[in-house]
Amino acid sequence: MLITLEFSGGAEMLFDNKKSHEVNLPDTEKWTIGSLLLWIRDNLLRDKPELFLQDDTIRPGILVLINDADWELYGQSEYVVEAKDKISFISTLHGG
Repeated sequence: MLITLEFSGGAEMLFDNKKSHEVNLPDTEKWTIGSLLLWIRDNLLRDKPELFLQDDTIRPGILVLINDADWELYGQSEYVVEAKDKISFISTLHGG
């Protein structure tokens, strides 16, 4: 199942400074955002997982959009990922 992952607002720095990733997930299971987050941690995240995840979910300060809409409208980590979805992670945390 082909999906697009986007990282911005500084989150891309945790993923080799690459803002967009085309990902082909195995069709062997039903993918939720929750299982996708663990897959991202194990397969894409390069550094400092604590800046992206907290207790196996997205850490506070990172907005999650599913096809440009807030993931809270879709049930957050329970949303079942579909082919061609675009899932964006936007960090709102800034140093100062």
